[in-house]
Amino acid sequence: MPSDTHSTTATPFPGLRRRGFLAATGAAGLGALALTGCADTPGTAPDDPKNDGTPKRGGRLRAAFAGGGASETLDPHLSNLFADAARAKALYDKLADYGGDLSARPRLASSWEPNGRLDRWKVSLRAAVFHDGQPVTANDVLYSYRRIADPARAFRARASLEPIDLAASRATDERTVEFVLKRPTAEFPNVMAAFGAYIVPASARDGDFDHRPVGSGPFRLVSFAPGRSTVLRRNDDYWDGAPHLDELEFVVANEESARVNALLGGQVEYAHELNPATARAHENGGRIRIVRLRNSAMQSFAMKTDRPPFDDPRVRRALMLVADREELVREELVRGALSGAGEIGNDLFGKGYEYYADSLPQREQDLGRARSLLKQAGAEDLRITLDTSPVAAGFTESAAVFRDQAAEAGITVEVRTGSKDTYWKDILDAGTLSCYRSGAMPIESHLSQRLLTGSTTNATKWRHEDFDSLYQQAQSTRDPKERSAVYARMQRRLHTEGPFLIWGFADWILGTARGVRGIEPQAPANTLDWARFDRVWLA
Repeated sequence: MPSDTHSTTATPFPGLRRRGFLAATGAAGLGALALTGCADTPGTAPDDPKNDGTPKRGGRLRAAFAGGGASETLDPHLSNLFADAARAKALYDKLADYGGDLSARPRLASSWEPNGRLDRWKVSLRAAVFHDGQPVTANDVLYSYRRIADPARAFRARASLEPIDLAASRATDERTVEFVLKRPTAEFPNVMAAFGAYIVPASARDGDFDHRPVGSGPFRLVSFAPGRSTVLRRNDDYWDGAPHLDELEFVVANEESARVNALLGGQVEYAHELNPATARAHENGGRIRIVRLRNSAMQSFAMKTDRPPFDDPRVRRALMLVADREELVREELVRGALSGAGEIGNDLFGKGYEYYADSLPQREQDLGRARSLLKQAGAEDLRITLDTSPVAAGFTESAAVFRDQAAEAGITVEVRTGSKDTYWKDILDAGTLSCYRSGAMPIESHLSQRLLTGSTTNATKWRHEDFDSLYQQAQSTRDPKERSAVYARMQRRLHTEGPFLIWGFADWILGTARGVRGIEPQAPANTLDWARFDRVWLA
């Protein structure tokens, strides 16, 4: 694991890491966000965070994110938290990435074209170079994908790349890759855009990433202190145009109050993930910009299906019937810790996205039916532990509300609060029930990365070969209506006995200093224009 010993520059804000200095809760995970302007105070210029005149070159922008502690790495194939993803985007590129509408947009790939059967795709690369001056080639692409797909590794994008027969795929020339697929795949561009599917040089080795990472991205590494600070410098040779900033620094601040106070105090210019109470306090104050993206973050409880009691689908259904979603949304999204707009969930990811099964009936609380299911399962006196953490806004509050709801059905829920630094890693394999959330990605990506037998971020251990086969069938179906019907079958299964109790969707919030410009106002996290610091400038 990486250590601090190779860092050349320590963070200038040690107080951001000290609970006693700026104590509070908050932190990271995977979600969605965007930036829009807030009301101006009298005498200020129009407050448009995306565009305010001609971009200016120069300066250092300091961005505060929650991090992963001393175990952080710059290996882009290990990206998981928001801080990881933002750093990887600054240093590396993918062949494609998701636009704001979650469709695949070309990046290092200038174009792609399938054959008639959709089982071979020709991908052409644009003229781009790595930080060491070497061109990005087809061999680099194949090396990167083969590294990700290594069955001995747990890289997040591995399940997304599963449709590719990498042994048969080949470079037809320096800038053309012929991908041979195991079966027809209509949505292959989504594969190239998968979270974590970054392109690295064929010469890259594991020990290189934290010391001398070589990517093709808009910034180059200056220094890296895991869990503390990462300093990057402009790449003047970037294929998509040199960044406006001279330097970019990622500062780790796991506590929300540390991030907002650093922003208010001028120690940072960008603060990722603010609480709604903070937003309300500063939205019209004129000191910082506050940004909301409505109903962007999925809020849920994740049940481990490979161990008691949730290896019994009757117990999972009982918990789904215990939840009073209206109360959870009202207390946690509208009035409580996430106060703002909120929308009720129906145990399915991707509400409003393409292929979402909105025809399924809205699940409502039914304590009588829940008790009956528990009796059938021999679990009348069910006792379970619910893992939560202040790692994300509303987690500890929603756990408390659900504990009280479960008690009405005779279920004893013990709430266990875990570490902000290790929560996401801890719940991947340990425990039985945990608070969970997610942000924007296509429904196809949610399925491939979290719900297939080979998914490396399968926090619920949902593993069913027939479900895997349906996913492969959907991928192979050319007609969008027929493909949608297959995805609907999968979602009906998840709605009936799935591992996620998805109770609501919440706003996402961040803040910037008033002088920050170039922020895209319609870019959920995990998409191309989120954290595009190469497009940002200081007015």
